[in-house]
Amino acid sequence: MARRQVLQFPDPRLKQVSQPVAEITDEIRQLAAEMCEIMYDEPGIGLAAPQVGEALRLFVIDTEWAEEEDAERHPQVMINPEFIAREGRVTWEEGCLSVPNFRADVERAAHVKIRALDIDGKEIIEEADDLRAVCLQHETDHLDGILFIDRISRLKRGIYVKKLKKQLAVEAEE
Repeated sequence: MARRQVLQFPDPRLKQVSQPVAEITDEIRQLAAEMCEIMYDEPGIGLAAPQVGEALRLFVIDTEWAEEEDAERHPQVMINPEFIAREGRVTWEEGCLSVPNFRADVERAAHVKIRALDIDGKEIIEEADDLRAVCLQHETDHLDGILFIDRISRLKRGIYVKKLKKQLAVEAEE
């Protein structure tokens, strides 16, 4: 079976609001395992199901992972996540596997509390700060059809879109 590809902006599927996972089946477990592989291969620290073409409320993260070959991996699957609390403000430079070659400062909550199900259907309640809080918010945004570039100024987003259109035009000519 061919590996799923990470969808790239401006693919309209990235703007869809995802549906809750009704039941954790073998197919859902397989999707989560494949998403973990893709996340590490790309490499990234998070990947949401909509980024691989599945409009489901599921994402994988590993904010402890480093890009070294023998680095220990601690992937976590979060299904049907919802925020219980968000507090404070922090600005963090973000990037995204679906928005290649672009990074920008995004303001988010500094501290979050989230509830979700793990891959075995057990409830998780987690509090997070710093990078982990940012990552949880970034990935949950994907489930709501929001990209990090939707959270930056129109000017910065416009510069990225203009650069991307130019790049796509060059590629189309080749």
